[in-house]
Amino acid sequence: MAAAPHPPAARAPPSPRSRGARGLQPSSPSPRLRGEGRGEGQAQRVCIGIITGPQGVQGAVRIKSFTEVPEDIAAYGPVEDEAGRQHFELHVIGSAKGVVIARLSHVDDRDQVEALRGLRLYLPRSALPQTEADEYYHADLIGLEAVLKDGTPVGRVRAIHDFGAGDTLELARPDRPPLMVPFTCAVVPVVELAEGRLVLDPPPGLLDDGEP
Repeated sequence: MAAAPHPPAARAPPSPRSRGARGLQPSSPSPRLRGEGRGEGQAQRVCIGIITGPQGVQGAVRIKSFTEVPEDIAAYGPVEDEAGRQHFELHVIGSAKGVVIARLSHVDDRDQVEALRGLRLYLPRSALPQTEADEYYHADLIGLEAVLKDGTPVGRVRAIHDFGAGDTLELARPDRPPLMVPFTCAVVPVVELAEGRLVLDPPPGLLDDGEP
């Protein structure tokens, strides 16, 4: 699977892999989005960043971006708050370690930024690039239930990681340590977004602490 640009989630980007993820990046061939998902079909909105605080005293903000290329957070159009009541035009003006520096429309001073600290920024799913076949945004995968072929529950997707050898799903399991699962067609042969689940075909040893 290949990763989606920045808004999609778990299929690889520019170079197609057997199965990948997308974070959030419009400029990248494959969408890859590290945002949040509901695990109930495709999310209608995707969180693409969080305001972490002010930059200077003239209204610039520091944003932790969830897009694969951080600066691409401004490439999909106006953003909104979680309730959908506040809308902002976003313009990236720089970057710092772990954040992008940006300006938001109607935000002109440090006090206004302080009032927005911790605000999550969302985009409608329709604003993001469509994924290719076998390609998903991280936001689509996070929250999905993981089951074996016979329906036995294994856990729920909590995060997607890329350690350099392809996308890996982190499954949260009740009363057990998290399980790391390679996001390949062989190990995850079925992804059913509408049903809110994915099916595992684990190789010997993957569930080494016992079948769930």
